[in-house]
Amino acid sequence: MRFPMCLLMVLIGVAITASEGRAAESPMCGPKPELHQTVVSRAIEYLSSKQSPDGSLSPQMGIGPTALAALGMLRNGREVADPVVAKALEYLEKYVQENGGIYTPGSHISTYETCVALVCFREANRNGRFDKVIAAGEKFIRGVQTDESKGKEQADFSYGGAGYGGKSRPDLSNTAFLVEALRSCGAGPDDEALKKALVFVSRCQNLESPHNTTPYAAKINDGGFYYTCVVSRQDEERESPEGGLRSYGSMTYSGLKSMIYAGLTKDDPRVKAAVKWIGKNYDVRSNPGMGDAGLYYYYHTFAKALDVFGEDEIVDAAGVKHDWRKDLTEELASRQRSDGSWVNKNPRWMESDSNLATAFALLALSYCGPKQVGPVQR
Repeated sequence: MRFPMCLLMVLIGVAITASEGRAAESPMCGPKPELHQTVVSRAIEYLSSKQSPDGSLSPQMGIGPTALAALGMLRNGREVADPVVAKALEYLEKYVQENGGIYTPGSHISTYETCVALVCFREANRNGRFDKVIAAGEKFIRGVQTDESKGKEQADFSYGGAGYGGKSRPDLSNTAFLVEALRSCGAGPDDEALKKALVFVSRCQNLESPHNTTPYAAKINDGGFYYTCVVSRQDEERESPEGGLRSYGSMTYSGLKSMIYAGLTKDDPRVKAAVKWIGKNYDVRSNPGMGDAGLYYYYHTFAKALDVFGEDEIVDAAGVKHDWRKDLTEELASRQRSDGSWVNKNPRWMESDSNLATAFALLALSYCGPKQVGPVQR
């Protein structure tokens, strides 16, 4: 039977359209869109309701909660002109110091505060509005890193690191904030500050290698990360039976993220060892090695690091693949309180403050949205 030419062309067109439609369909990873959006919206509503008239959130803790909350809102789609975001930015601007730092006067955590505020201003920068603030802030944080300018050579365990501020010892948490702030300002792997930071970060990994010749590297040697290689009595609780410094979740994700920002690839032994530790200790219910201590800080580092790492699935010790975006979103949804907030019953590191815990959760969610897997073929 012969078809009229016009009908044949129509049928061919329908077939091609249907084929293109099927090819355009690409598998998705991550949570259900409606769940993610609901959890995020409720969190933003909560933080908005808790903002003080001056634009701050939990100012008794410094400017950190305000900067983290504003950053979380921006990274979840709120505009700079949004009233809550705009008030928060105006509040943060009041704490720009003459030396370029962004912190509360007399603060003992000036490095941390400047780093989180700097990343927030960088995210919010439109039409050069915060160019001067960002340039001055970057200069300030470059000046706090422990290096030759502080009389320290590379052989010193503190070299390349950053602490909370003042005379505080360097630690991996603050060094990771420093690395992220520099990265947000455009620093790449060839940047001298990032190269120096990588020296310190590598020394905070339980991995014996040419990059870590500290006394702690070989005692556990599991590839995870600890808080600092510049130890003191307060680190005794983190010691392992072997006499080393035990690895834990939030620091391992901080270490992984920092190494990638400093230019290490997935083939680097340090990255491989960190990813292996993460697979063996994959968990969205607790901060591995620390339980519920610093849980929401852990959620933030978990999500940010895995997003930067660029893999949509993590294989655990049993060989099971995990869609980490889906897992984390569903866990956060189950923990979200009726008012849209989160709070940690463990008060350590101030996470009993619901504004801080919610800001960390909101930031974590900004990396957990539904994602298309693989390119769309057309």
